[in-house]
Amino acid sequence: MRVKPVPAPPNAVDRLLEIRDALPLVPEPEESCCERLVHRACVVDEETARDWLSFLRGLDLAAEGDAGYYRTRDDPSGLGEAMIEGVYGAREVRTILDDAGEPLTADEVFERFEAVPRWERRRNPDWEGVWRERVGRLLGWLTLIGRAERVEGGYRAA
Repeated sequence: MRVKPVPAPPNAVDRLLEIRDALPLVPEPEESCCERLVHRACVVDEETARDWLSFLRGLDLAAEGDAGYYRTRDDPSGLGEAMIEGVYGAREVRTILDDAGEPLTADEVFERFEAVPRWERRRNPDWEGVWRERVGRLLGWLTLIGRAERVEGGYRAA
């Protein structure tokens, strides 16, 4: 299963690991984990913390058990593959960049992005704005973890 939340990418992978390290090693309920992210990792609020918690699961940096969520001890060196496999839209954005053959702007990537679920198009009158932002965040994450690069004229696969 791929997760949908995509928080704004930080300036460095170290920040991602700092947020992951704020999670407990022993499972705790979602509410407790979100409070930890807010207080220990300076995540803005609990709603954003929920997004981070889900996103960390998609990257295999956190897991959910019967008793709640906890951080994994996995080596973060496989972030690129974990993102492609675990975060909804990352695979599609990477494929768009692979197929382009030239740098694309974030708007051009969004225009080629066909993976917006129909129910989200019907549910949200501003689905284009939401998904345009999501594609921009995915590009930022892919760049941060070395699966894309920002070049003159936009982004290309790395």
